[in-house]
Amino acid sequence: MNNQELAEKLGVSLERIERLLGRVVMRSSWPEPQLFRLDKAVAGAGEGTVIFDNCEVVCGYPKIKRAMMLEPALKRFFPGTVVAEEKMNGHNVRVFRVDGNVVALTRGGFICPYSTEVAREQVPEEIFDDHPDLVLCGEMVGPDNPYVSKNVYPVESMDFYLFDVSSKGSREMMGLRVTHELAQEYGIKDVPLLGEFDSDEAYREITKIIKRLGSFGREGVILKDPNNAVRPIKYTSSESNCADLAYAFRYYNDYGRDFIFSRVVREGFQSAEWDESEEEFKARCLRLGMSLIGPMKETVEAKMADDLIVQKVQIKVKDLKVAKDFEIHFRRLGVRSIFHEPEPCGDGFLVRISRLAMSTNDKTKSVIDGNTW
Repeated sequence: MNNQELAEKLGVSLERIERLLGRVVMRSSWPEPQLFRLDKAVAGAGEGTVIFDNCEVVCGYPKIKRAMMLEPALKRFFPGTVVAEEKMNGHNVRVFRVDGNVVALTRGGFICPYSTEVAREQVPEEIFDDHPDLVLCGEMVGPDNPYVSKNVYPVESMDFYLFDVSSKGSREMMGLRVTHELAQEYGIKDVPLLGEFDSDEAYREITKIIKRLGSFGREGVILKDPNNAVRPIKYTSSESNCADLAYAFRYYNDYGRDFIFSRVVREGFQSAEWDESEEEFKARCLRLGMSLIGPMKETVEAKMADDLIVQKVQIKVKDLKVAKDFEIHFRRLGVRSIFHEPEPCGDGFLVRISRLAMSTNDKTKSVIDGNTW
């Protein structure tokens, strides 16, 4: 694809494309197939949109807005009925077939070698034989997820769960009914449907669901219109907020303040809306405080003992080339990590990875040595 064809695909001038190349519109030749990737939205095409050399376009997955106060959000966006799906905690991928091969794109528009191997094992190619332009949007979850490792789902390693479907070149989603029908027809795992509720019972029942999910350490819900008339919104449990904060404060200098601040704010809104008893409020405060101070204290103590602050994750692969490609992929993302020697595991290999939190290491060591903040 030349620059003129790319400009036409995005609906912008050739001059603008030439200004954006290498800054916002990024060329990628590895792994195959070759593509252009949008680091930011361009002319209505969202971040993570990909344009392949064969001129096929896979649009970025749209951001889902968050409800901070659940009851008024339900009344505003879903005055009729609303469907609750579980919001699973992993990493977002788009799975489709291009040039005869199934690939998995991350939210940022990178082809992930590891996610692609999982998708090829778990998504039957018949679905793309029948629907060549289909784009399957889903969550990769499980304990062997190197991006977001969670052991709270009935997953042995890492599984793909479908939550939306779209078509190549389209920025619109087809909605939950089409999504779950396709999953059932082709035997693909889909995110759990938790119920459909009318307006007078939605807040009460969905609140119960969120509390129940939180008790199992799960993330929360996605709220959808059954007829796909309005865009979905999301809402998370307190336990998920605190788990995210515990992770962030373990590597406190490697995570942005926005990531931390927004989760603390969610706790305040949720506590007020749920009209908690004094005992419930104190339990929330303790849970929040422990998620902030506990991991931070462990990090400082580890550095005082001269340990290296790392995040330990792992992947399971059938082919060692996938592990080597994933190491290259991590370097491409700017993730500093150590890939340890593969260990035979069933019909494949387990590869343990130490992700280095260099900013947290350096900052903590500096403070321990007596330097000021």
